[in-house]
Amino acid sequence: MSQKIAFQGELGAYGHEACVTARPEFAPLPCATFEAAIDAVRSGAADLGMIAVENSTYGRVADVHSLLPESGLHIVDETFVRVHINLLGKTDAALSDIKEAHGHPVILPQCGEFLRANGITGRTSSDNARAAREVASGDDPSIAALASELAADIYGLKVLARHIEDHARNTTRFLIMAREPDYARRGTSGMMTSFVFRVRNIPAALYKAMGGFATNSVNMTKLESYMVGGEFTATQFYAEIEGHPDDHNVTLAMEELGYFTDHLHVMGVYPAAARRHEKA
Repeated sequence: MSQKIAFQGELGAYGHEACVTARPEFAPLPCATFEAAIDAVRSGAADLGMIAVENSTYGRVADVHSLLPESGLHIVDETFVRVHINLLGKTDAALSDIKEAHGHPVILPQCGEFLRANGITGRTSSDNARAAREVASGDDPSIAALASELAADIYGLKVLARHIEDHARNTTRFLIMAREPDYARRGTSGMMTSFVFRVRNIPAALYKAMGGFATNSVNMTKLESYMVGGEFTATQFYAEIEGHPDDHNVTLAMEELGYFTDHLHVMGVYPAAARRHEKA
């Protein structure tokens, strides 16, 4: 039996494309939500999960950073997918016929300039691949989908306009999740460590907690905060740093962080993707 990798969306979604790119030997398992994809890995229905976390145009994917710490899963890899947005229509449609384009709320702003220039109204769909499937099964040539060329191939649609994203380097970052961590690997492009923490209720706790990374020359690439349990006084931080916990400077920085936190959980140690270091 082949191993499976779960993703949010239907076949043809950008998550599916990420699976094909990063783990072509795994059978893709479509899931309706990120929670369902996480549950599939947790239950053993899938071996890995492909979870979108941020887009270079839109920003972070809502709620994902609050889902991952509670998932019980571990980050074992990252991958970056160049998101080419395409306008997909019925085989007998032309660009001039299109009045509406359906896509996920995240993708609509990413091609807003094209839609406005062509007088096309964006309509929200729960999933880009679902929008493609519905266009294929419908009979209205004035409705199109915003999706990948993979979705066009799967659902037999015509690419009416290619690569219509507003920004030339539009990219989505995905994290690959597994039931067990893997700290043994060392990547050719360096290592990343992701963790969540809550600071103690003392003056300047966050400032002091961050000081150890500066004094030990550890590069922090991400620091985001979000509320926990709907309370304004309970704030959790999600952070990513370059390096491995076994690196001496990272060990020292994490030890210092521990002095000023009442909760610290390492979510994953994984090779940095080569595309992380590409210049614009």
